Amino acid sequence: MENLIVNLKQQIIEQLNLEDMSPEDINEAEPLFNEGLGLDSIDALELIVLLEREYGIKMENPQDGKKVFYSVETLAQFIQENKK
Repeated sequence: MENLIVNLKQQIIEQLNLEDMSPEDINEAEPLFNEGLGLDSIDALELIVLLEREYGIKMENPQDGKKVFYSVETLAQFIQENKK
């Protein structure tokens, strides 16, 4: 799980072009949106693309998005539970 979290942080930085950030700058328990990293709805779409491309996981239920994309930890848990 720890390796997945480190990889996810790097992938998020690359996918969202957060050039002035490093994986160490991202707290895996903090929210990705609003007060945490401050991501927006466009970033959410990019994260969905990342899930599909890197992990072969499609978001079946849009209602799950808030829970899945809450933090790097919740995203990593979702990937582990749904990885094929």
